[in-house]
Amino acid sequence: MAGASPAATLPAVAEELLSEMAAAVRESARVPDEHLLLLKFVFGSSALQALDLVDRQSVTLISSPSGRHVYQVLGSSGKTYTCLASCHYCSCPAFAFSVLRKSDSLLCKHLLAVYLSQVMGNCQQLSVSDKQLTDMLLMKKQEA
Repeated sequence: MAGASPAATLPAVAEELLSEMAAAVRESARVPDEHLLLLKFVFGSSALQALDLVDRQSVTLISSPSGRHVYQVLGSSGKTYTCLASCHYCSCPAFAFSVLRKSDSLLCKHLLAVYLSQVMGNCQQLSVSDKQLTDMLLMKKQEA
């Protein structure tokens, strides 16, 4: 799995489910139906939306020579959001409201799509210079 494991920040049930999904994909190159049902149970409607983002190959891992990396997810609205899987963060408004403010969701669909793309090995990859990565992150901050 590229990047950090979600284990450090997700509740044990979500961590275990993603772990089991990764093992199943390694074994049979597919996610078993029971795991998809559990995904829907744990994450609700975000699960289907996240799977759709993964299917549309909307997740890109952007890495730099220094080893820094971020994910960008092209959302269903056409906006691109920056996700930092290592610290369980997404720049979308749903993350700020539902995850951080109200605490009624474990993750937004973009961050879940990042974790699922890691599990399924279905992630676009882009290498950029350290300066380009810094500029990308600073531009995102200025737009917010």
